[in-house]
Amino acid sequence: MIAAAPTNIPTRPAHLPVLLAEVIGALAPRDGAIYLDGTFGAGGYARGLLDAADCRVWGIDRDPAAVARGRELGARYPGRLDIIEGRFGDMDALLAARGVARVDGVALDLGVSSPQIDEPARGFSFRADGPLDMRMGADGPTAADLVNTLDERELAEIIARYGEERHARRIARTIVAARPIGRTGELADIVRRAVRRAADGIDPATRTFQALRIAVNDELGELSRGLAAAERLLAPGGRLAVVSFHSLEDRAVKSFLKARGGEGERGSRHMPAAPGADRAPSFRLLSRRPIRPGDEETARNPRARSARLRAAERTAAPVWPADAVSHGGVR
Repeated sequence: MIAAAPTNIPTRPAHLPVLLAEVIGALAPRDGAIYLDGTFGAGGYARGLLDAADCRVWGIDRDPAAVARGRELGARYPGRLDIIEGRFGDMDALLAARGVARVDGVALDLGVSSPQIDEPARGFSFRADGPLDMRMGADGPTAADLVNTLDERELAEIIARYGEERHARRIARTIVAARPIGRTGELADIVRRAVRRAADGIDPATRTFQALRIAVNDELGELSRGLAAAERLLAPGGRLAVVSFHSLEDRAVKSFLKARGGEGERGSRHMPAAPGADRAPSFRLLSRRPIRPGDEETARNPRARSARLRAAERTAAPVWPADAVSHGGVR
């Protein structure tokens, strides 16, 4: 079971991450241990770990702005917080290059961070006009590049697959007819013309913006690489805590941990066993169901309402081969 969270976690850091107490409780920080905040962002989880125990924390983020914030925060924890600019999918290689072969815990907070959403110039939000960018890092194609260069079929596939949008074809057709598009406000209005607001009140642009962001940043591919890297990096008894915000992410995390926890499909006497069914579990699930934020947290932070935490403990079993099991649709 997930342990109760330490009581000395700061209650009001800037951009409080969701499920902070639950993540820290799952990781169970202890003095002298080494932890990784693989999606550093505003540093909430790293700060929580550092305040909960006399431990060492490494932070990874592909966003140069987050790295700069982390280095400023490091001055408050001399010799205990180190920040690396890079992708969490490369966590084991990034830490190995710095002499760290094993860690005692890994925290991942998937998707876009609050500072990125809140800065219109980053182009993530359909609520504030800005350049149609959406890159978490400083390189690669932007959302504008995809919107203005992909053909209608390719665009519809991205919106349907990563946004789970049932009106993807209509939206893609409307986008192509309106090109060129260079601003978030333009794109949001175009999608709203193509799809009427649903009864649940969710903005019609929500799923399209999600899909483009996932495609621009290869988020599901990064998640697949990151889960496998965490399996390699964690010491026996080390903990993995992953917070996801939509069904695609959560499905991938659930599939990975269920398989690695020895709960994958076993097959039947008429069918061969699923890949990995005969392997020793490399993780032990800490909770069979995802942990969700309570009413108080969602009232304080509406962005938390869709969050799910899944956590597991690394066993002493060998790392599974990369192709041993499907990751629930992650490509």
